[in-house]
Amino acid sequence: MHSQTKRDWFDPSYLKKGTPRQREAWAVLDSLGIFDGLKEYQPVLCGTIPLDIDVEDSDLDLICTTADLDRFGHVLKEKYGHLDRFTQDRREIRNIPTATASFWYRGFQLECFAQPIPVTEQNAYRHMMIEARLLQLSGQEAAKEIRALKERGLKTEPAFALYYGIVGDDL
Repeated sequence: MHSQTKRDWFDPSYLKKGTPRQREAWAVLDSLGIFDGLKEYQPVLCGTIPLDIDVEDSDLDLICTTADLDRFGHVLKEKYGHLDRFTQDRREIRNIPTATASFWYRGFQLECFAQPIPVTEQNAYRHMMIEARLLQLSGQEAAKEIRALKERGLKTEPAFALYYGIVGDDL
């Protein structure tokens, strides 16, 4: 990822040619047919696996957009409700109505997340774009150090903040 100049994050096929972990993630996601199954919600895989800074227990975070969170919840329940440890939740995150679902498949935890705003305006996507750019500018050593911080228990944003000396109250 770090040497790549431009990536279409809405086209998950980059995973097929990625790291072993990214190829494994692709196999799981493709086997589920999740990108087709959630196509109308414009799913994008966000988080550490696309950035190649994942750790052993990193999950697959799919963010989506919809004005009809109830229908999104029904679709998830219908398509994936039979999978291991399936749970759903509705809450507000920063005053934005949000629907989530979580389940396990082939050793991966999947988190599906939808809000009634475009994916490109959601925090997970925006954070990933900033993190991708920082990694592109900083190279493999930064990725290695951030992964090490994550392995010591830090979440992604705090690991980036610590590595880059970023201060804020939102970490």
